[in-house]
Amino acid sequence: MTLNVAVQMDPMEGIKIGGDSTFAIMLSAQARGHRLWHYEAGDLTWRGGRLLAKARAVEVRRIEGDHFTFGEKRTLDLGSDVDVVLMRQDPPFDLSYITATHLLERIEGETLVVNNPKSVRDAPEEQFWIDYARFMPPTMITRDLDDVKRFLADHGEIVVKPLYGNAGNAVFKVGSDGGNLSALVELFNASWVEPFMVQAFIPAVSEGDKRIVLVDGEVAGAVNRVPGKGEIRSNLAVGGSAAKTDLTPTEREICAALGPELKKRGLLFVGIDVIGGQWLTEINVTSPTGIVSIDAFNGTDTAAMIWDAIEARLSA
Repeated sequence: MTLNVAVQMDPMEGIKIGGDSTFAIMLSAQARGHRLWHYEAGDLTWRGGRLLAKARAVEVRRIEGDHFTFGEKRTLDLGSDVDVVLMRQDPPFDLSYITATHLLERIEGETLVVNNPKSVRDAPEEQFWIDYARFMPPTMITRDLDDVKRFLADHGEIVVKPLYGNAGNAVFKVGSDGGNLSALVELFNASWVEPFMVQAFIPAVSEGDKRIVLVDGEVAGAVNRVPGKGEIRSNLAVGGSAAKTDLTPTEREICAALGPELKKRGLLFVGIDVIGGQWLTEINVTSPTGIVSIDAFNGTDTAAMIWDAIEARLSA
């Protein structure tokens, strides 16, 4: 099976090929003989009932500083010229991102979009993770300072973060004295129109934040991301380090609960984050990462698993 694959992503020039999951997926596709096309979300055009993208054919290679070659730019009909669209641009999950999901939803039935654009849009907007609150630390969504103060009094230490954040940006720990809490809530309310998230602080985060990757609802592997000194954020993008890990019984229970729903929603590639072996803190469906580290520690090939799942869906 040879496929035409259009990858909606950030600029190729900015990719850090040593750990980039999208790049690993592209290398795997190319090794299978699939033809790759690159475009950015801003290259989409809806005209005459068709969804078009100004795209370039691209070849990729694992050579730092010389990792891609573009062909000539051409206009692709994403409904008839390609078999698969990989929606892999990084957040923020803003109106631009949401608009791209609405446009890509229009080619359903013609082209397989991974992850399913409606499900990608609905998961954050519907607060999909609320359905699994039994696995989460105490959590609140609010804009109200008094509610945050009461939550802090109940839990001693808290974490405040944007509802639609990414890469560990704007994540703050507030101690039991509530220092600067009022100013922090003012800042969040001035910076974002939507409410923010407050969670009880989990001291076990110092031992790591486990990223577990699920492919079509099945566990593909996991990596423990350990925060740097003086940090509570373990994201590799902000200085966390990766370590080999295994799943706890509770983590397997979380994956078993999530898996069937992810599969039903067409969410083929998902990353979840778990702290302390038991506390689910994130379900990432937009542009999950971590497969390069997982494969390095486990000797697995998660990108190949993703393509196996995609090809199985196309053959069904």
